[in-house]
Amino acid sequence: MLEVKGHYGHQVWFVVLISSLLCFLVLFSFHHSFLGGGGGGDGAAFFVDNYENSISTRNPEPLPFAESPNKTVDTAPTDKGSLLKANGTARNHEVPNVGLSPLGVIVGDKSDDGSVSPTDQSSEHQSLDMGFESFDRDSCSGRFIYIHDLPSRFNDDLLRKCESLTRGTDVNMCPYMENLGMGPAVADSRGVLLNNSWFRTNQFLLEVIFHNKMKQYECLTNDSSLASAIYVPYYAGLDISQYLWSSNISVRDATAFDLVGWLSGRPEWRRLSGRDHFLVAGRIAWDFRRQFDDPSYWGSKLMFLPQSQNMTMLSVESSVWNNDFAIPYPTYFHPSKGAEVAQWQDRMRKQERKYLFAFAGAPRPELEFTIRGEIINQCLASNGKCKLLNCSSSTNNCDDPVNVMKVFRSSVFCLQPRGDSYTRRSTFDSILAGCIPVFFHSGTAYVQYVWHLPRDHTKYSVFIPLDEGKKVSIEPVLQSIPESEVLAMREEVIQLIPRIVYVDPRSKEHNFNDAFDIAIKGVLERIGKVRKAIASGGDPSIGFAEQNHKKFDFPRSEPEKQERRRQVREILYAAGSRIGRFL
Repeated sequence: MLEVKGHYGHQVWFVVLISSLLCFLVLFSFHHSFLGGGGGGDGAAFFVDNYENSISTRNPEPLPFAESPNKTVDTAPTDKGSLLKANGTARNHEVPNVGLSPLGVIVGDKSDDGSVSPTDQSSEHQSLDMGFESFDRDSCSGRFIYIHDLPSRFNDDLLRKCESLTRGTDVNMCPYMENLGMGPAVADSRGVLLNNSWFRTNQFLLEVIFHNKMKQYECLTNDSSLASAIYVPYYAGLDISQYLWSSNISVRDATAFDLVGWLSGRPEWRRLSGRDHFLVAGRIAWDFRRQFDDPSYWGSKLMFLPQSQNMTMLSVESSVWNNDFAIPYPTYFHPSKGAEVAQWQDRMRKQERKYLFAFAGAPRPELEFTIRGEIINQCLASNGKCKLLNCSSSTNNCDDPVNVMKVFRSSVFCLQPRGDSYTRRSTFDSILAGCIPVFFHSGTAYVQYVWHLPRDHTKYSVFIPLDEGKKVSIEPVLQSIPESEVLAMREEVIQLIPRIVYVDPRSKEHNFNDAFDIAIKGVLERIGKVRKAIASGGDPSIGFAEQNHKKFDFPRSEPEKQERRRQVREILYAAGSRIGRFL
């Protein structure tokens, strides 16, 4: 009898053990990295640990700019009264409702009752559904933004001394300051471009363009108590560009300390300790995240200052901290109205593409982790199937929008390997040309521009893991993609064009959501979650600015998700059958 009892006791313990294992499997089957696959194993630790290598041999990069972004633009008054008056230097002038449609999206997970989880940081860094639905243009509820009237040393003065912004080089950045940061207009497009909406825009001018667009935002208020968000127009990228190569870290950090000191003394800051503030930088986040006070480490510590960690930081490339968000680099195309975008899209659909793939760039032999050299070799050996645009500093080929668009519009695929950092402006140039981007690292786009690009990367791009890219011939991989899939991807890319361009700041006619509108919506939703957390008695600091390795988990396509679920079902079925035999 004792033997029988012991026998059943072992069965019970076995069932408990197997049940626990099943629960473990079910819980972890929904984690991004469960059951492996996709992404070649390049995770957040790689982003942090290897970035110093990527910039250790960087040469000074050219920076640009525009007329004073605080210049007042007289406009016709609207029926919004004083609530729609611009603050700062423009606060005596009415700001018209220019019809920028809000995006009907929610950042974060919804509960059963429709509320948004205020502290779910992982869902916050997922793609948004960027619809172009109609909306009530007379409503600014939940969309009011107040602009801090910063002392001119944080913005205007930097533009006035444009000749010193690239100290140590012979590059003159002053011409890029024309047209409110868009740069000189393209005088002769040689039949490649359409209309007059193309400019020689420098890739680091985002903060100036964004500020000028903010001054035309339809829901500005000079009453900060009404504001859902507060914009800090500090030109962080222009400022640090003067000192990036300085060995004096106190000089690199001086303006950052000055800024947070000024902000923290304002009543607007004290209201939510700055968690309703946001800042836009025209350089990559790593230029502002120096982790140690050692001159050999890169950048300033702007984004690591305690006050900065209470703000939402937008830049052209984000890092693994939760308050970083990437938004697109500015392209050469700044349309004034939707008809110009539609016209360009139609031309890209009909464009003859005589090259299978193209690459615009220069070799980086000093960077061990890039495959640019291999790409160039394969392109040169392709017997005319690949078009190479040499972007070395001696040629200036890639400073001309006509050269870049001429190559990309004639190619089916555009190769986008990483360079000095993970991201490239070239990614958005290729989308603009209807050229399907080919990525070799998930950090180049997939985990970066989550507000602007589809989460399912297979719809608009091709991914060749970095290790495979060093070994595999790229041409056969691209040739093996069925024509029907190529056409579908190209159409998806062309449909993305409105989301990745910044409309001319002077325009009052555009009737679509551009990259600026999408970014503003993302910011408002994020700050809205903070307010909901406070209203429900929660702590808004939880998850707000922590280092988050899940943020850079490789995104799964729908087919990959289905395959993972199938594998989990097989595991559960096999385990259940095993338990049944023991009972």
